[in-house]
Amino acid sequence: MYAFTYERPATQADALKLAQAGGKLLAGGQTLLASMKLRLAAPEQLVDLAGIKELQGIRREAGTLTIGAMTRHCDVAESAEVRADIPALAELASHIGDKQVRAMGTLGGSVANNDPAADYPAALMALGATVHTSKRQIKADDFFQGLFATALEDGELITAIGFPIPKRAAYVKFAQPASRFALIGVFVAQGDGGVRVAVTGGGNGVFRHAGMEAALGQQFSPDAVAGVKTDEAQMSGDLHGSAAYRAHLVGVMTQRAVAQALA
Repeated sequence: MYAFTYERPATQADALKLAQAGGKLLAGGQTLLASMKLRLAAPEQLVDLAGIKELQGIRREAGTLTIGAMTRHCDVAESAEVRADIPALAELASHIGDKQVRAMGTLGGSVANNDPAADYPAALMALGATVHTSKRQIKADDFFQGLFATALEDGELITAIGFPIPKRAAYVKFAQPASRFALIGVFVAQGDGGVRVAVTGGGNGVFRHAGMEAALGQQFSPDAVAGVKTDEAQMSGDLHGSAAYRAHLVGVMTQRAVAQALA
């Protein structure tokens, strides 16, 4: 490691002051601390958000489940409100990483990092969620902008995520055994506005699958998407799976997610 200063503000206002002065926000640390150990990141000041109570918690408001940015994965997984209103989201959270990761990692940290194989971005995209920040509200479709890139500006802080409650939803992923990130993960949601299908793990970031959405809009069943193809040219390939394999997995995971949503 190397020398850096550590701050643990108690309020959102204090955290914003530190962030606007150049401090690096620490929301859980699963990615940032590992990057620092490898010298891939070298912030001079860390601003730990763990002590800010106003960034934590889960509440239901007029058909929307709002979850604070510093709510931990384990709390989302175990929340009675989430399990009642969006059980697919609780199930997703319960399979992020391992028990230690779920005890420290946070919703806001995962969303801000936007790892191309992370689980939460798929939930935000499929559910049509809204990212609440210290400055504004950003629709999920506009928030995620590619590999580790988001619409967040310097000094801008995610405060909460608002999830519209769907009629039915499910998330299924084919996990890479060592990291437990999604080799391919598919979140399917059916709401008042129609069907949305979001894919993670397949390329430079989470994306919506227009072909799957169109087919499921006509008939919400696994058979409806059995013949829908995914362009392997849009998929990434590595030692864990080729682009063609990932493209095939998108179809398989989508059918499983639809079946699970109907169960």
